[in-house]
Amino acid sequence: MSTSPLLFSETTFTMGDSRVRVAFTSVKAGNLGLHVGDDPREVLDNRARLEDELRLAHGAFPYLQQVHGIEVFDPDSADVRSVGKSRTPLEGLKIKQEAPVADAAVSSFEHPLAVMVADCIPLVLVGETASHKPVIAVAHAGRQGLLDGVIQQTVGELLYRGATKIQAWVGPSICGKCYEVPEQMREESSQLIPEIYAQTSWGTPALDLPAAAEAILKSLDGVQQIHRDLAACTLENPQLFSHRRGEPQGRFAGLVWVEK
Repeated sequence: MSTSPLLFSETTFTMGDSRVRVAFTSVKAGNLGLHVGDDPREVLDNRARLEDELRLAHGAFPYLQQVHGIEVFDPDSADVRSVGKSRTPLEGLKIKQEAPVADAAVSSFEHPLAVMVADCIPLVLVGETASHKPVIAVAHAGRQGLLDGVIQQTVGELLYRGATKIQAWVGPSICGKCYEVPEQMREESSQLIPEIYAQTSWGTPALDLPAAAEAILKSLDGVQQIHRDLAACTLENPQLFSHRRGEPQGRFAGLVWVEK
């Protein structure tokens, strides 16, 4: 599904004069999250190695401090520091503390974007302006984010920036047959998003995050196409990190960037 051993899946397409790439990393890229207890030097090395593989500058991806909210980060107006060459634990801690607190990001100026997950949905969106330029976005869509409106917030930001013909990639996440939850959580969640209601393969209450995300996307103006061909179940696929499966612990990423 990918030409790079660090990527689980990827796709490339043209938009006007731009070449847009969408990808999801695999466990071979290593843990990309500074918040799961790994040595910060190793995490920063993993990030730098990924950027080298993709022929991007170190620090190209602004990794977010994700909190299951609906805030959208704007790297176009922020001072995004290059952090790829930082190697000490102290520097790693500083980078984590200074990372933007947000669960989505949108760029009109072709700034590479990343969102980290381990069972939640890494959602990638690409829209097209009237001048045929890409507007790109990522969102961290877990149960709470889906219920609170992180997808609506992100698509709204794309529309505000003049994006049309929006395409969405629902990336690898835990599937509805594996995401077991208490019955009360299923009932409360399905009252807000009926399509999230599911049952595990062993007959217990579950949530279907991809189905919920797709239902939300279909309801939104401007979203023209929804892709699920790059996805897989994180719990079932050892090439992906899964919080529920446990070891190895880590976070993989959904990525979008425009090749120069």
